[in-house]
Amino acid sequence: MESSGWIDISVPIRDAMVHWPGDPPVRVRRAHAIERGDEANLTELCMSAHTGTHMDAPIHYLPGAASMDALPFTATIGRARVISVATPGPVSRQALESADIQTGERLLLKTRNSDRIWSEQAFDPEFTGLSLEAARYLASRQIRLLGIDYLSVGPYQGDGAEVHRALLGAGIWIIEGLNLGAVDPGYYELICLPLRLAGADGAPARALLRPLSNQVLAQR
Repeated sequence: MESSGWIDISVPIRDAMVHWPGDPPVRVRRAHAIERGDEANLTELCMSAHTGTHMDAPIHYLPGAASMDALPFTATIGRARVISVATPGPVSRQALESADIQTGERLLLKTRNSDRIWSEQAFDPEFTGLSLEAARYLASRQIRLLGIDYLSVGPYQGDGAEVHRALLGAGIWIIEGLNLGAVDPGYYELICLPLRLAGADGAPARALLRPLSNQVLAQR
């Protein structure tokens, strides 16, 4: 944490880092280097838009829907709540019902994925995602944003696509690949800004949290 109180909850993008199976591998290399006699250093970056900490736009699963450059700032800037869901298996509807979720909330789910530095390890097909029932419940609560601490909100096998469609179809923007290992449950100020990629279904993002004081919470 910096002196300003901001916590960086995005993961560093590294050469050959973990990526979704079947997606392009991550390549980060120095194309030009001063040490090799070039005038300046120049990094070449090749990867999927859904690498590391990133956002999903509705068009990711809904043809003709909004793309990444249509993201409203109100979705990713403002008060957010981190909820801890430590139970094994997919996040269930019952686990979320106990959280008293309100319309318009920005929610970040801290699951068992945060027990390890997942971005530096091999892909884990057993990562924690949402059950379809949980996704439909969040859609019914009309939240505006959902974040999770692995590469997908949906499980690797089973209802992953339908989980995305349930959330995106309800107008919920999605942040995936968060680093919540050092973050306690509670309320925070969130800033998450993805790259403004025209027409894209997703984009890498930088996400920051800053704890909200009890005084600030009482005023909202």
